[in-house]
Amino acid sequence: MNKKLFWLGLNRVNGIGPVRFQALLNYFGDAQSAWEAPPEFLKASGLSEKIIQNMIQVRASVDLVALWDKLEAENIQVITLEDDKYPRRLKDIAQPPPLLFLRGEITVQDEWAVAIVGTRKVTPYGQDVAEEVARFLANNKVTVVSGLARGVDSIAHTAALKAGGRTIGVLGSGVDEIYPPENRGLANQIIENGSIISNYPLGTKPEAGNFPPRNRIIAGISIAVVIVEAGKKSGALITANFANEQGRDVYAVPGKIHSSQSMGPNQLIKDGAHPLLRPEDLIDALDLVMVTEKQTARQVLPADATEAALYSVLGFEPLHIDDIGRQAEMPIEKVSATLALMELKGMVRQVGGMHYVSIREANGEYQTNGE
Repeated sequence: MNKKLFWLGLNRVNGIGPVRFQALLNYFGDAQSAWEAPPEFLKASGLSEKIIQNMIQVRASVDLVALWDKLEAENIQVITLEDDKYPRRLKDIAQPPPLLFLRGEITVQDEWAVAIVGTRKVTPYGQDVAEEVARFLANNKVTVVSGLARGVDSIAHTAALKAGGRTIGVLGSGVDEIYPPENRGLANQIIENGSIISNYPLGTKPEAGNFPPRNRIIAGISIAVVIVEAGKKSGALITANFANEQGRDVYAVPGKIHSSQSMGPNQLIKDGAHPLLRPEDLIDALDLVMVTEKQTARQVLPADATEAALYSVLGFEPLHIDDIGRQAEMPIEKVSATLALMELKGMVRQVGGMHYVSIREANGEYQTNGE
């Protein structure tokens, strides 16, 4: 049985967001058990009567197998928190979306991504800046993330594509409901050179309440967020707030003090955001000079028996570096140096407090070169 079917089912239940989804997984152990649980068990897990009724209704009305067939027919991938392909930076935020719908591909390069967002009513100044920053990032192998909206978002996506770079569009609707409709052509270009992502089920319309969670994903998937132009109250500022909460750097493009489109960025700078005076500021501040080298390293397999031994010790449960050294029977200095290189390669990840987990490839475990 395809386990992702039950993730799909839970994702369609109104009232089950990231927090309740994770609570269900913790209580029942897996998505299938939660999906198939009788009402009294669902109530014991903490769900309200209203959400339980919503789930019962979805279970009765949705054919999960037919839904999966539709996704496959339309080349839409489903990525859950349990998948290695799930964006690493997004997985590390508090309460990440349990699953994502994806058109296109996520690659190693996308771990180095910067969001460019702003107003739909962009000025010529804002357009020039958005194009310049997106083009600069693309030329430096940094993926450009935005929301596929009119104005700054569309300009950033387009400039990245024209520069031969990668770009990711995060939607506040289903990946089959491109909004605004005039961006369908742009969306198709993005799919060929990046990806379109949403945490909303197919058929979800672009309703106003969907966009703050969309903005949270934009920030979470990125190293930093650049606000080009935005009014005092705008989705771009919501994205900046999420970025601050997630520990991401926020850059704002300063503008004329009497321009309504520059009120948002100017206020952000006053509140402590980095003023973006030139695109190179991003490379210097975020240590992105070595992006190409890091991306190359990520694709290298274990180079020797030391890396292979450490990798064999690690699993999906965090293990402290001291325990890794004891189990591998290696001095801690050697373990520390090797793990640092393996993290660059994308073979392991530090999850805090000097604890490490392994990252497995989709087609199996790594093998030592020559074996």
